[in-house]
Amino acid sequence: MINRRRFIIQAATAAAFLSLREAQAGFATSAGPTAVLSGAENIAPTFGPLLRDPNGILNLPSGFSYRILSRVGENMDDGLLVPGDHDGMAALDAGNGRVALICNHELGPDEFDKSPFGTQGERLRGFDRSRLFDPGRETPGLGGTTTLIYDQTRARKERHFLSLAGTERNCAGGPTPWNSWLSCEETVARADDIRARDHGWVFEVPASARGPVAPVPLQALGRFNHEAAAVDPASGVVYLTEDRDDSLFYRLLPNERGNLAAGGRLQALVVRDWDDAADTRNWPSEETGLFPEGEALAVDWIDLDAVHAPEDDLRWRGRAKGAALFARGEGIWFGNGQVYFACTSGGRIEAGQIFSYRPSPHEGRAEERSHPGRIELFVESRSSRLLKRADNLTVAPWGDLIVCEDADSPCCLIGVTPGGGLYRFAENAFTDSELAGACFAPNGRTLFVNVQSSGLTLAIDGPFPSA
Repeated sequence: MINRRRFIIQAATAAAFLSLREAQAGFATSAGPTAVLSGAENIAPTFGPLLRDPNGILNLPSGFSYRILSRVGENMDDGLLVPGDHDGMAALDAGNGRVALICNHELGPDEFDKSPFGTQGERLRGFDRSRLFDPGRETPGLGGTTTLIYDQTRARKERHFLSLAGTERNCAGGPTPWNSWLSCEETVARADDIRARDHGWVFEVPASARGPVAPVPLQALGRFNHEAAAVDPASGVVYLTEDRDDSLFYRLLPNERGNLAAGGRLQALVVRDWDDAADTRNWPSEETGLFPEGEALAVDWIDLDAVHAPEDDLRWRGRAKGAALFARGEGIWFGNGQVYFACTSGGRIEAGQIFSYRPSPHEGRAEERSHPGRIELFVESRSSRLLKRADNLTVAPWGDLIVCEDADSPCCLIGVTPGGGLYRFAENAFTDSELAGACFAPNGRTLFVNVQSSGLTLAIDGPFPSA
């Protein structure tokens, strides 16, 4: 657990060493790899300084390497093209040492240059249009998911295909305990002269899919600017983030565990015993008091109605009932017995926050009133050199978080220890693109990540700690 005083001391220590690292990097020669600035390593134990990638893709510590598994525009095994804007992702067990790497593609309906169907839609010929969620007025939605079957033993791709089609701006999502991927639309676009259907839903793609699934919107999960989802394997409760400056934190109490199409109750988090509805954003422009770091605060949950929200007002109605505000809820993952989620623009310098929510042992039942779940502001960035705009995240097998940055400068994968220490694990050396979709193979030996605007999926291997 980290508190405010400790974090300020750590940030100051890292900043003091930052210029030293920059100077050391300048003395490197062409005789070997160049040390890359890694000031955050002075806050927490790391895998060592980053080494400059001679291929200019991804800088990694010594002993680690990557391979490119997917590149936008390549031919897939189903005759379609690898779509662009790779985003959230999960590596699910596909049996016999294989992984089903299910990847979101955050494409709008006009991004034909990154379409799986070709720039003129020429590869739609012969495609089963019943598998398109939105066929569109003239052209279908271009977002969705791809599935890449990866053989861990031989470290090679076996098959690559479209697994969800006709959706829009599939940003992040999350794996389920029943071996599927929840793919979230980050849009609330209504049917219009381009779209034939409303968007803003969550869809499910099982690891067993071998082609485009029937696209069924899970309407009980609400219609809003979805970002990501996480499922507690003990209760089956689904937790959801919303990418808005005034977002809420949601949960679904499903009617049937593992069958989200059967519906359930959508609720929003309220911080208990707060004088007014809590504002966790800690923005200096806000007049409310600061939300404390390092304190696990009891919560309640309020029911939401009319969750299909055609007017995109679900968060406003929840706020009026006392729901807590968050600054752009993004990546979320379940691990270490709790839910971690990032808020990209939260904090006093708006460089990002990471929260943890520990569910009640009676989550979703009447007994949770006397044994409530608790939320904690786990980390708030005090320096964009250490953590800038936390986005997708995952829980590593050894208990650290691996957090993807989404910023204008070269983005990194930032490690966060259980004590709140920060370190850089990887740096995008190719473009200023965000890194996205970090996730580990079920055996914990390979870390997958996307370079979004470059349209790349990478597999990283090396001496990762065991669980």
